[in-house]
Amino acid sequence: MPKLENALISLNSLSRPAAGKVSAPALLVVTLVYLVAVLSVPLYAPQRIVWLAVYPVVQSEMSGIGFARVFGKSLWVLPLILLIGIFNPFIDTQTAFTIGGVAVSRGWVSFFSIMLRGLLAVQAVVILTMTAGFYDMCHAMRRFGCPKVLVTQLQFTYRYMVVVVEEAVGMDRARKARGFGRNSYPLRMWGRMVGQLLVRSYERATRIYRAMLSRGFDGTMPLSRPQHMSGLSWVFMLIWVAVMLALRLINISQLIF
Repeated sequence: MPKLENALISLNSLSRPAAGKVSAPALLVVTLVYLVAVLSVPLYAPQRIVWLAVYPVVQSEMSGIGFARVFGKSLWVLPLILLIGIFNPFIDTQTAFTIGGVAVSRGWVSFFSIMLRGLLAVQAVVILTMTAGFYDMCHAMRRFGCPKVLVTQLQFTYRYMVVVVEEAVGMDRARKARGFGRNSYPLRMWGRMVGQLLVRSYERATRIYRAMLSRGFDGTMPLSRPQHMSGLSWVFMLIWVAVMLALRLINISQLIF
C-alpha cells in the first residue's frame, strides 16, 4: 500500500478510541500525573526515571497497542530530543562516577536523562491519543478547563491534516493514472503539484467550514457519545496515580542496590 494511503489510515485511526472501557478523562489524568512525575525527577538521577518506564510498557500492552508500535512512533522526536541535550557533555565535564576506570561526566548523565525522559513523555502522549481517541481526548481537555479556543484549534488542525492527505491521495492517483508508469518528474512539476495541493485543500476546508456553519457550529465540536467515569475508569486512575507517586517519591534503586 502506498505511503500516502498508510498515512491516511493512521490519521483516521487516531480519531477512534481503542477497544477498551477506560474513559478519556481517566486516561488524561493519568497521563498528566505521569508527565509531572517524569519531568520532576532530578536531572542527574536517570536511574529513577527508568522505573517510570513501567507505565508505557504495561499500558501499551494492556490496551492492545503494543509497546513496539508506541516506541517506534516516539522515535520520530528523537532528533529534537538529542538536539536539546547534545551540548551537555561538552559543557558539564565534571566527573559523576567511574566505570572500569572510565570517568563518566555529569554532562553525559544529564544527556541520557534528557533523552530518556523525552522518549517516555512522548510515549505517554502517544498512548493517550491512540487509546482515548483524538476527539475524546480534546473533549476531556475541555472538561478539565482547557481554553475552548485551544481545543477547537487542535481539532481543526487534526481535521485539516486529514483533508490535506486525502487531497494528496487523490492527486497521486491521478498522476499515476496519467503517467503511464513514469516515476520521475522535473522539479518544476513537483512545485506545481504542491501549490495545487494547498489550493485544493484550502478550498475543500472552506466548503467544510461553511457546511459546519449551516448546521449550527458555535465554536465547539459536538461530542459523539457522553463521557462517563465508570467504576473501572476510577480504579484504573487511582491505581496508576498511586503507582506513579510511589515510583516518584521512593528511590527504588537505592532500596534494592
